[in-house]
Amino acid sequence: MERPLTQLRNTTWQKMGLLGSLYVAQHIPLAFVYDAMPVFLRQQNVSLRTLGLLQLLALPLVFKFLWSPLIDRYGVTRWGHYRFWILCFQIGLGVAIALLAFLNITQQFTLLLLGLLLVSLLSASQDIATDALAIGLLSPAERGFGNGIQRGGNSLGAIIGGGGMLLLLNYWSWRATLLAMATVLLLAVIPIARHREQVVKSTTASPPSFRRLISVYRRPGMGRWLVILMLYGIGPYMALTMFRPLLVDVGLSMGEIGLLLGVVSYGAGLLGAVTAGLTISRMSRKQALVLFSALQGIAIAAYCLPALGFTQLPMLYLVAIVAQFINGMAMTALFTVMMDNSEAATAGTDYTVQSSVVYISGILGATFSGVIAEAIGYGGVFTVAFIFAMATVLAIYYLFHQRSS
Repeated sequence: MERPLTQLRNTTWQKMGLLGSLYVAQHIPLAFVYDAMPVFLRQQNVSLRTLGLLQLLALPLVFKFLWSPLIDRYGVTRWGHYRFWILCFQIGLGVAIALLAFLNITQQFTLLLLGLLLVSLLSASQDIATDALAIGLLSPAERGFGNGIQRGGNSLGAIIGGGGMLLLLNYWSWRATLLAMATVLLLAVIPIARHREQVVKSTTASPPSFRRLISVYRRPGMGRWLVILMLYGIGPYMALTMFRPLLVDVGLSMGEIGLLLGVVSYGAGLLGAVTAGLTISRMSRKQALVLFSALQGIAIAAYCLPALGFTQLPMLYLVAIVAQFINGMAMTALFTVMMDNSEAATAGTDYTVQSSVVYISGILGATFSGVIAEAIGYGGVFTVAFIFAMATVLAIYYLFHQRSS
């Protein structure tokens, strides 16, 4: 079966501008669900255990690999194969957020959760198409910087959807805040609507199918890489999930947390992603993974400082900024290698299979973080997260072998 592949006709900066806009737009609702809502609900005295379980709303991110072959195989070519899917999901997100604006969040809490699950599903599906489009657009030499743009776009989306929405919730009503977010999402359709995805026919690659999900795991060296992927997300997810309620418990207001976590720290994450994107091409993939993962372990250890009582505002800002800056670097390195391990003809499936492993492990870590924190405190959960981070560094050092291009 012949498959459409994105043709590399765009200039580098046109590619980066398009991908940046897409990653910003798709991360706004995700940041709202996973960053803003836990803080908002903690303000309503929701327990740490419940906040940990809220991470189950990310299940679509875990299982999106199951429908990634459908997005690879089917589409409306005259609209642009992946462009068609991105337009559908982006418009759907704007409409879904607008509908959530009219819910009474205390009396219709179940509907709220179902709506947030739908938002997560649409965002996860859009991520499949956007990653596939990126793999087709970027040459191997452009992938380091391109993934810096991806992670930076995610950080900027988090600033808007996490910190920005928390700040608005602090001053506006629920309805006004969500209608504002829906408007931003619908306006963000414009760049991809103007893009013309060029396709050519490929007869060399196998057609996307559900068998592809299994074949990805059977590639030489993939078993070792999957071990690294499974470890990579546990420490950062676990630490950040419990850092949010810690800030509430030390007395910060919703607006202060929105500014700290949702604006300043994610701004640092954006800078970290761009920094990594500019430096990865000067290192081997293994050097980048080892270095940035080791730094991430140190950043996670810094979370213990507030847990030990160092809760002055400058200290909280320092910890959050350092953690997100290094996380931006570490995730950029990871995304670059994941892209290297993806075939262009089945990009949505190949990349999504790998990212789903990271999400699975990260969400498990986040889900159990509340249980661990209630049992041994915030310091205990940050220590456990640090141990997983160091195990990741060792796994990369001993198991990772760079794939030849």
